[in-house]
Amino acid sequence: MLGLATGIALLIGLLLGMLGGGGSVLLVPVLLYVLKLEPKTALLTSQLVMAVTTTVAMTVHALAGRVIWRTGLVFGLAGMLGAYAGGRVAHYIPARLLLLGFTFLMVVSAIQMLRNRGQKAEPPTKEAGGRQQLTGVLVGLPTGFLGGLLGAGGGFLVVPALTIFGGLPIAQAVGTSLLVIAMQSTAGAAGYLGHAHVDLAVVTSLAVAMGAGSIGGGLLSKRISAVSLRRFFAILLLAAAALMLVRNLW
Repeated sequence: MLGLATGIALLIGLLLGMLGGGGSVLLVPVLLYVLKLEPKTALLTSQLVMAVTTTVAMTVHALAGRVIWRTGLVFGLAGMLGAYAGGRVAHYIPARLLLLGFTFLMVVSAIQMLRNRGQKAEPPTKEAGGRQQLTGVLVGLPTGFLGGLLGAGGGFLVVPALTIFGGLPIAQAVGTSLLVIAMQSTAGAAGYLGHAHVDLAVVTSLAVAMGAGSIGGGLLSKRISAVSLRRFFAILLLAAAALMLVRNLW
C-alpha cells in the first residue's frame, strides 16, 4: 500500500506547489485509510512530510522571486510558537476528537477555496510596515496552534492572511506561505514527538514523492487557471471530509 500512497502523494505535491497550501488536508486521509496509521501517528507523519515538501516547493518559488523573506519569517516564527504548543496540547486530546476537528478544518478549507476569487493586495506603506509585524504575530500564533494541534499546515489560512494583511500579491503570497508552512510544520512535528510514533521509511517515501510533485506544481503555477484548480481542490476536500466524517461517526 505504500506504493499507492506514494503515487497519491506525488499528485498532492503537484497541487501543493501550485496553490501554496492544502497538502496536509489531503495527505492525512491517505495516511489513515491507505496506510492504516493510527490517528496521532498520521498527524505527526503529515507534519514531517509537509516540513520537507514545503521547503522544496518554497525553493522553486524563491528562485523565481516569489518569496518575501521578511514577511514570511515574521508570520513563520509566530506560527512556530503556536504550532509547537498545539503539538504538545494534542497529547491530552482524544484521537477521535482530533480527527473530527481535522474534518471540520477540511470543510472550512474547501469553503475558503470556493469563495476565494483572488484578493487584490494593497502595497504596504511605511505606516503599515509596523502593523504587518504585529499582524504576523496575531495571525501566526493561532494559525500555527491550529495547524500544530490538527497536523495541518494551514496554507488555506496563511495565503489569504499574507494577501490581506501582509499586502502581498497572490503569486508572492503563495510562495511566501510555503516558507511559513515549512516552519510551522517543523515546530508542530516537534510538539508531537514523544507521544506519537513515526516510521521514517514512510516519511521518506512520501516526502520524496510530494517534493518532486511540488517542484512540478511550482513550475506549472503560472500556466494553469488558479480558479479552476481551487474549485477542483475544494471538491476533493469535501469528498475526503465526508469520508472521514462517516468513518469517525459510524
